[in-house]
Amino acid sequence: MQRRLRILLFTFLATVFARPGEERILGTWKLNTSKSKFNPGPPPKVLTQVYSQEGEWIVVQYHGLNAEGKEFKTTNRYRWDRREYPYESAVSGPARIVAKKIDDSHYEALVKADGGGAVTITDAISKNGRTRTQNVTGVNAKSETVNNSELFEKQ
Repeated sequence: MQRRLRILLFTFLATVFARPGEERILGTWKLNTSKSKFNPGPPPKVLTQVYSQEGEWIVVQYHGLNAEGKEFKTTNRYRWDRREYPYESAVSGPARIVAKKIDDSHYEALVKADGGGAVTITDAISKNGRTRTQNVTGVNAKSETVNNSELFEKQ
């Protein structure tokens, strides 16, 4: 009887303190450049992405140092609703983004730069939630083919 009560209490507490609907992508992610591939390169020296949520909005802050060592910082807001939103790319400047959530571990976005070029970004979060692989494919604003595989580690 006591065992059943403990199990019931544990289940109740786990339900009360669980955060249903919280996105797995939320949090601070740091690029591991040694485990990432950039084509064309060179990669940024440092890149941190901070994902947060404000209601239905996903807010992403990007900050780091580009390949030349120049600091950059941008913030974007969008929803997973497959509608187009303004987007500021640290690489290509003003753009538009259309994003969708595939499931709790997979996300996809199309980013179209105002100056030309479009890339598809796919994110896959590992089962343990500690790493995220971001693949970027398409054409950049310089008409170069982009094929990046970027590994991020949760901080």
